[in-house]
This record gives sequence, structure tokens and C-alpha cells, in this order.
Amino acid sequence: MSAPRRALLLVAGLLILAGAAAVVFRFAPGSRAAAPKAVAPPVPVSVAQVVARTVPVRLRAIGNVEPYATVAIKARIDGQIVAVHFKEGQEVRKGEVLFEIDKRPFEAQLAQAQATLGKDRALLDHANDQEKRYKELLAQTFISPGAYSQIRTNGETAAAQVRADEAAIESVRLQLAYCTIRAPINGYAGKIQIQEGNLVKANDTNPLVVINQVVPTNVSFSVPEQSLPAVRKYQASGELQVSAQVPNAGLPPVAGKLSFIDNTTDATTGTIKLKAEFPNAGKELWPGQFVDVVLTLTQQDNATVAPSSAIQNGPNGQYVFVVKPDRTVDLRPVKIARSEGDITVMGSGLNPGETVVTIGQLRLGPGSKVAIAETKVAE
Repeated sequence: MSAPRRALLLVAGLLILAGAAAVVFRFAPGSRAAAPKAVAPPVPVSVAQVVARTVPVRLRAIGNVEPYATVAIKARIDGQIVAVHFKEGQEVRKGEVLFEIDKRPFEAQLAQAQATLGKDRALLDHANDQEKRYKELLAQTFISPGAYSQIRTNGETAAAQVRADEAAIESVRLQLAYCTIRAPINGYAGKIQIQEGNLVKANDTNPLVVINQVVPTNVSFSVPEQSLPAVRKYQASGELQVSAQVPNAGLPPVAGKLSFIDNTTDATTGTIKLKAEFPNAGKELWPGQFVDVVLTLTQQDNATVAPSSAIQNGPNGQYVFVVKPDRTVDLRPVKIARSEGDITVMGSGLNPGETVVTIGQLRLGPGSKVAIAETKVAE
């Protein structure tokens, strides 16, 4: 091997040894200070304070608005409709004329009945005069008792015929009254089923029109049968308030009262039907609508309340993150009594005055440090 080549190999070896020494020195114990451990930054969260306050005990359901009363208007006589005095969908008042049926046939019957009554009254007068004369003759023994009895019977028959004529006149007058059909209740008229000019029959299958009374109105709804004892208990103590609201209508709920508990439960659904009455003066509720119903049973005093958004579900049940004074969080199991919209009534696990995380739980674990961005009170 030539001298230049040996010199090159020697230099390369020295460089390798120098690099190895530098590596050994760099990683040798005590050669330099250990790198500091990284600290996770606080997790930004929103929190709320747990409070104690009075909370209503309520049942929620989906209800259906029903008319307070429904009347199917039908004709009580045969005839032709000659006039309709309302429009479809119009509000009508009790006693208001709705339909008129041709009166002329009944007016003719009335005239005939009155003429018959006049004739029979004349016969009755004649029979009474005869009875008086024959009574005097009987007293003078000019006639036999049998002859007088026959005359008296004729008078009684004539009197009975007059009474029958008077009853016939009243019957015709009643039929004449039926020619004018009036609204039996206050309400709103539906579709007119039989128009002016058509013939109708007494008590026909199809009604002329249906009237629904909407002031006041009813809302029917069902609750689980397990709630029946509580409903009956609190109803016995006083009137139970019910509110109803049309979903997504932007209108405030209307107030009413519980008016009916069905006498049997539905075996197929395990529910029982209730009904509430609403004044409905503003006609906020309309028959057939579906509404959100809230039945208030009682008020619970000093209930421990937390925001519903603080409640989390885990494999071992429900829990919350409680913020400790050092701004770290503790994972705490809780028991839920019931939910009331945006708030939850706690059964156990929390105390009034504690602070719970409402937003940001996904990045938290037991002992995590938090930075509070917003603080609220459970309302």
C-alpha cells in the first residue's frame, strides 16, 4: 500500500474516533441537564354553578286539540232547501238561522188542520146544546136514560175530536218550526254538505253541516299508567294546571286545567287518557292540532339543580366534571331525579354551590387543568 493511501485511511479513522467520542460525551450521565417534561395547557371550558331552588314537578306529553262540543246538523223534516244563511268556515252564534226548508206544504197542512178544527168545534157546540136539551127532557121523563146517554156520548166524542184537531195543529206548527234550522251552539261551521236547492230527508245519514265549538276547547293527551297515582293524588289536593303550545308556531303556551281522567288504561300502550279544558279566548288552539302539553303536579322546594348540558353518559352510568378550587376537575358519578328542559334535578352526587363543566368535556379527564371561559348559574 502506498504512503498517500495509508495517510488517508489514518485521517478517516481519527475522524471516526472523534465522532464516537463526541457522541459518548453528549449522552454520558451528568454531561448535561435533563430536558424539562412538557406541561399540557389548561383546557378552555364553560361552567355553571349548581343551585338549590323550587322546581315544578311536571309531566310532558303530545296532545291533540278537540272541539269542546260537536253538533252534526240534520233536517228533521223532508223538504227542499230554499236558503242557506251562512258561509263555510263562518263563526255562527247559538240561535242563528242556518238553513230554511220550503214551508209551503206545511202551511197548507196548517190551514187544513185549522179548518178541520173549526168544523169540529161547531159540531161540539151543537152536541153540547143537544146534551143540555136532552138533560132537561130526561128530568121530565120525556126520554129514556139510554137516549140521553147516547147524546152525551156524542158530545164527548165531539170534544175528543176537537182535542185531536188541536194536537194536529200543534204538530204541523212544530213541523213549520223545523223548516227553519238554527245553530244549537256557538262555534265554527264546516263544509256545507247539501247545497241550496237540494231535497233533504228527515235524519238523513249525511249532515247538512258540522259545527265545532272551539271556545272553550279541549286537549286530550296520554301519560304512562305509572303516573296515574301521582295525578290522582295531586288532583285530590286541588285543581291541576295544564299548558299547551303549538310546536314551532312562535306563540306562547296557553293555560288550562285538567278536567278528565279516563276510567280505564289502554292495555296495548300502557297509558291512560287525560283531557284538559282551555278557555281559548284568543283561539290559539284549533281542533285537530297536535300540541306540546305540560301537566304540573306540584312544586318541589330546595331541589338541587344543574344544567342538563353538564350531564355526561359513561360505561358506568352518568357523571359530571366538578371544578375544584385549584382549577382542576374531578369526575363524579351522579344520580338523576328528572329533567326539566335545560335543567336537571339531581338525585345525588352534587351539592348546591359546586361548579360543573357544561362545555368542553370531551378534552377532559380526572385531574385536568381548566381555563374557565364562561360561568353561568343553573336557571
